[in-house]
Amino acid sequence: MAKSNEEPPNSNLSINKPPLKKTKTLSSLNLRVSVAADNGIGNSSSSSSTKTDFEQQQWNYPSFLGIGSTSRKRRPPPPPKPSNLKPPASASDFQTKPHSEPKTSSSSSSPSSIAVTKQQQQQHSISSPVFYLFIITCVIFVPYSAYLQYKLAKLKDMKLQLCCQIDFCSGNGKTSLQKDVVDDVDDGSFSYNILNADSRTISLYIVLFTLVLPFVLYKYIDYLPQMINFLRRTNGNKEDVPLKKRVAYNVDVFFSIYPYAKLLALLFATLFLIAFGGLALYAVTGGSMAEALWHSWTYVADAGNHAETEGMGQRIVSVSVSAGGMLIFAMMLGLVSDAISEKVDSLRKGKSEVIERNHVLILGWSDKLGSLLKQLAIANKSVGGGVIVVLAEKEKEEMEMDIAKLEFDFMGTSVICRSGSPLILADLKKVSVSKARAIIVLASDENADQSDARALRVVLSLTGVKEGLRGHVVVEMSDLDNEPLVKLVGGELIETVVAHDVIGRLMIQCALQPGLAQIWEDILGFENAEFYIKRWLELDGLVFKDILISFPDAIPCGVKVAADGGKIVINPDDNYVLRDGDEVLVIAEDDDTYAPGSLPEVRKGYFPRLRDPPKYPEKILFCGWRRDIDDMIMVLEAFLAPGSELWMFNEVPEKERERKLAAGELDVFGLENIKLVHREGNAVIRRHLESLPLETFDSILILADESVEDSVAHSDSRSLATLLLIRDIQSRRLPYRDTKSTSLRLSGFSHNSWIREMQHASDKSIIISEILDSRTRNLVSVSRISDYVLSNELVSMALAMVAEDKQINRVLEELFAEEGNEMCIKPAEFYLFDQEELCFYDIMIRGRTRKEIVIGYRLASQERAIINPSEKSVTRKWSLDDVFVVIASGE
Repeated sequence: MAKSNEEPPNSNLSINKPPLKKTKTLSSLNLRVSVAADNGIGNSSSSSSTKTDFEQQQWNYPSFLGIGSTSRKRRPPPPPKPSNLKPPASASDFQTKPHSEPKTSSSSSSPSSIAVTKQQQQQHSISSPVFYLFIITCVIFVPYSAYLQYKLAKLKDMKLQLCCQIDFCSGNGKTSLQKDVVDDVDDGSFSYNILNADSRTISLYIVLFTLVLPFVLYKYIDYLPQMINFLRRTNGNKEDVPLKKRVAYNVDVFFSIYPYAKLLALLFATLFLIAFGGLALYAVTGGSMAEALWHSWTYVADAGNHAETEGMGQRIVSVSVSAGGMLIFAMMLGLVSDAISEKVDSLRKGKSEVIERNHVLILGWSDKLGSLLKQLAIANKSVGGGVIVVLAEKEKEEMEMDIAKLEFDFMGTSVICRSGSPLILADLKKVSVSKARAIIVLASDENADQSDARALRVVLSLTGVKEGLRGHVVVEMSDLDNEPLVKLVGGELIETVVAHDVIGRLMIQCALQPGLAQIWEDILGFENAEFYIKRWLELDGLVFKDILISFPDAIPCGVKVAADGGKIVINPDDNYVLRDGDEVLVIAEDDDTYAPGSLPEVRKGYFPRLRDPPKYPEKILFCGWRRDIDDMIMVLEAFLAPGSELWMFNEVPEKERERKLAAGELDVFGLENIKLVHREGNAVIRRHLESLPLETFDSILILADESVEDSVAHSDSRSLATLLLIRDIQSRRLPYRDTKSTSLRLSGFSHNSWIREMQHASDKSIIISEILDSRTRNLVSVSRISDYVLSNELVSMALAMVAEDKQINRVLEELFAEEGNEMCIKPAEFYLFDQEELCFYDIMIRGRTRKEIVIGYRLASQERAIINPSEKSVTRKWSLDDVFVVIASGE
């Protein structure tokens, strides 16, 4: 056939070549045929009858052979060969034939061909790491294989010479060294030495390979998935995360999840360094592997142990291993230091578990905590102290600093603080919640609804404790309307103390009966007398009027009736007989300071039988707005006489007041005893206060306003400023001020005169100030221009008392309620004549005729009342100016 003289475009090979000789081997022919086919050279008439099997095969050359595979286009597969074709008979049929001029078609630049070209380029870029790996392998193993060939040839020559000397040249004589060599050859030790030499070489190559491998992996680790896909002939996902990032992520997760990951990594690094150093020493020294590993460990453990090594190779290895050992031990010291620091920090931050039993657990943090801790410490004084655990969402150091600022002697009681959330069961378990004898849940410094909602969640968390609760739970509530829900969730273990309700009722009682706030402080606190309930077998069968005078150091107030399900009856009938199982409610200094004794001799005698004076209409002023003011109005409705007036002075608009009162289910138009008078203004602005008839009010209550109750200091400052402004306005409006002002000014004690005028004004009207901080009490009590109610401290006392004995909560609920028994202050004319000499037992017996229990008195010459006097049988002279503290029925 004719040969074409034209070259195909972009051809790298010329077709003007001498014809191939038939003497070429089959392999060379195959190579040339493939090359010619790839470059467009061949027969112009490509009939299927003249093509062979070799021409129809697709030859794919590896990319690392350097032939331009990226620029070649893979020919489409040929049609199937007819079955009647026969293979060529000779090698001459495989001679290449020049092609005619290739036909230009649109398919050469089609998108499919471009895609194929791009795919081949990607395969070339993917297979490039294989080429580098092949080069590295050749560099390492080719010299090593040549070295092994050389050693093998040398050993063969040596063995051949020895054998010749022994077998064929025996007449020449043998030296002792030759005999030793022959003996070694015969017994196999010579072959052992050869293998030993090979193992040292292998160890050396392993060490070198280990040194090079990390650098290669670090540089080409991202190509490893591509290599695997290339070897498997699969297409990898191009959107996969690089392997280097995945490895780093897995290492990060491993160190984050497993607590001992750092120790395991350090142990692995130590073992790897010992093994690596052992192999290196075994390769450069003549010792055994065990000895090399031991020396490697000594280099790792002691950096100065390599000082006596000899030989350049051994010294290089020993210095390297010693440097790695220093790094490992530095890491070990860092881990130990971090572990100790974490443990100390966990102890400092309050993360350790509390191992206590029969302790009092306080959940939350508020301004009442200081007073609560003080009362609990006083209660534990009789038993030598106790343990109080505080769990709050504050730092442990900050809590301990705040408690230290109290400057109070806890008298053997230990206060342990832990940082955590009462809503998390793990934190509750950390403070041994199941072993506490009492749990107190404090209200948070939020509004009422949020605080009560949080208290409800805490109660739900407490009910979820698997071990169960050993003690009862005392919950401080902010709103009386939320109390039923908490009791419904908590069940019988929950005791609630509604702080605002208690203080509101107490302020009303103190406004109607001046001096009652100090009496409640003495009874609720553990410093003086308080309520206790105990069973006394020797009193069974006695009537209550005899039980009343059976305790020299206590005053019985009621009976816990066992037959009525443990109901506490305050001020029972005189003829009630104490039965089996009944317990006696008393007021005593401590639970171990009283016991029943013999009945004393008392005389009832003749005394004036006066009735309580009728109630008269009163005029009361409320300065400020409380969220439970609707409940206070209902209490006043029960206490006051018809025709009374209640003036409400605050910044809340009148329509907003009506809406809030209606939301509290107060029927303003249904009030029968009191009439509401609304005035709008600011209680700390003098001109606003001057618009009120302040000199006409019987009682004035300065409330902690709802807008500032979250700030103790701000609330007390506002109350104190209002108090001083009201007293000053009252003193200026006194009818006798003009007649005495001159003499007061001439006395030279203007400050004392100012205080005296305010005290004079206090005789005309009673002012009850709600104080949140106990430190503000000194500013009010010293001047004696107002009575006060320490709301936070009284609530803390009530919480502590209920925490010590949950039964006391029933007593407090009845005494603070508008119905039932209540604490009262009665004049002495109800029980005796002026200057009459009686003992306290006599007065108690006379009080029973009025269905009252006399629990204390206040002399006219003293400022404070005495509850549960110690010498009840001692006779003394009484005055009509004295008053008595009694528990009487509110009917």
